[in-house]
Amino acid sequence: MAPKWRELADKLAEQIKKGDYKPGQQLPQIRELVAAGEGSKVTVHAAYKALEAEGLVTSTRGHGTVVRQQVPLKRLGIARYDKAKWRDGDEVAFIADRVASGRAYRRDEQTQTVSLVKAPPAVAAAHGLPEGADVYARARLVKEGDQPTHTLTSYYRPEHVEGTRLVDPTPGPAGRGGGFRVLYDAGYEIDHMKEELFARAPTPDEAKLLQLPPGEPVVELHRTTYTASGTVVEFAIGVHAASRFSWEYEFKVPDSAKDNREQS
Repeated sequence: MAPKWRELADKLAEQIKKGDYKPGQQLPQIRELVAAGEGSKVTVHAAYKALEAEGLVTSTRGHGTVVRQQVPLKRLGIARYDKAKWRDGDEVAFIADRVASGRAYRRDEQTQTVSLVKAPPAVAAAHGLPEGADVYARARLVKEGDQPTHTLTSYYRPEHVEGTRLVDPTPGPAGRGGGFRVLYDAGYEIDHMKEELFARAPTPDEAKLLQLPPGEPVVELHRTTYTASGTVVEFAIGVHAASRFSWEYEFKVPDSAKDNREQS
């Protein structure tokens, strides 16, 4: 016979799967289930911990136990950087992902801080600067509703961004078209990028900030953004909750042999 906490966890899991509790909705407080006769405080707590371990809910201080979004957010590849989105419109990258996923968004779901910092080794290497040189760090926390999805910190050379909206800490994207439009207007049109992905365990601070359940990994992104002449105008590090994204890439398959024949 299953223990009482397991029976309660299974009952709540079934209610979540049926939609009785919807993504983003808070489950009853432990004391409410105790008062409803669902078991002792220890029983309900154990049931909630089981649901958290199974990835159905997140539990954080101040937010209670909340049903997780079960359909991952589509994180586009090349298409999210289409110049028509940010140069000619106002669809910055995180909004492009929401639109492609059919999900609602608000511009203020991106918060940010901007500071002049000493370049860490990876940042200095990407920009071709001495380690410890001054760079601007524009750190963003992006949420979907109340749930954080990822962080992204972009590092810029001061001479590229001083006096622009990229050093303005106002919440939300850096004006119409976001950061890439700011660089474009300053004469630094982006041309190509390199993205590197790493899966790893989160730090305690990351787990707290992203409201991660125990055992969930993160995907770390390194993005290097270049002009056509090869100048690096942004190096960004993102930390993404692994279960909250699916990563989608669509691209033309290269044929280097054909290209070489056509050039000869």
